[in-house]
Amino acid sequence: MKIKPENHTFVICAYKESPYLEECIRSLKNQSVRTNLRMAASTDNGHIRALAEKYGIPLDINPGPGGITQDWNFAYSRAGTSLITLAHQDDVYCKDYAKEILACAARAKRPLILFSDYGEIRNGARVRENMLLKIKRMMLIPLEFGALSGSRFVRRRILSFGNPISCPAVTYARENLPEPVFLDGYTCVEDWQAWERISRLKGQFIYCKKLLMYHRIHEESTTSGMIGDTGRGAEDLEMFEKFWPKPIARLIGRLYSVSERSNRL
Repeated sequence: MKIKPENHTFVICAYKESPYLEECIRSLKNQSVRTNLRMAASTDNGHIRALAEKYGIPLDINPGPGGITQDWNFAYSRAGTSLITLAHQDDVYCKDYAKEILACAARAKRPLILFSDYGEIRNGARVRENMLLKIKRMMLIPLEFGALSGSRFVRRRILSFGNPISCPAVTYARENLPEPVFLDGYTCVEDWQAWERISRLKGQFIYCKKLLMYHRIHEESTTSGMIGDTGRGAEDLEMFEKFWPKPIARLIGRLYSVSERSNRL
């Protein structure tokens, strides 16, 4: 099935006055296949409005309560297309992200989420490999085989050892997903929790092995901030208990917390 560019929307999730927002916008404007582009903000300020006007991007301000899951769900609701990528304002997308994801969607029978490999930006430098990225790629090896993309067992086994799927690398197949995608009550594992719910559904997790975006790790990023939060361990444990008996979940949780510390600068 041919998927047209107009079937896809990038929605940039903007917050406060990120110095990296314009770089994110440029990476989306420079896609080799141009699709729809919008911006959704939880804070209305001159910085965000000026960049939206500069690049001719429709801007929506969340009128409801703030919070990461509320902001993501609001951004998702503004897309109006069958395929949606929530672009995080600090991150950068390679020029072929949309092209490759659309090609994957065209080949899929019933996609739930489609996502690519990713790298990191640390201290301004692009990092393609480190220990954590290698581990996550190893976890995703089963999904490189197309026949396993629709297996509930396989994707739940993958998620049972942690979250190897980078949220900003994900495109959502809206027609096959429940709404809201993200549930309130989580501050650290809101994406992992969403993948766990979605993993129970009939459909496919489509993994593109190509490195198509870079996730920025810096002191003010949500990921880095939450790792220092004492609530992180409790939420991680709750997730592991969805897959394992409590004693095993606690053991895996301790090992996982050690690996996740690499998100600190």
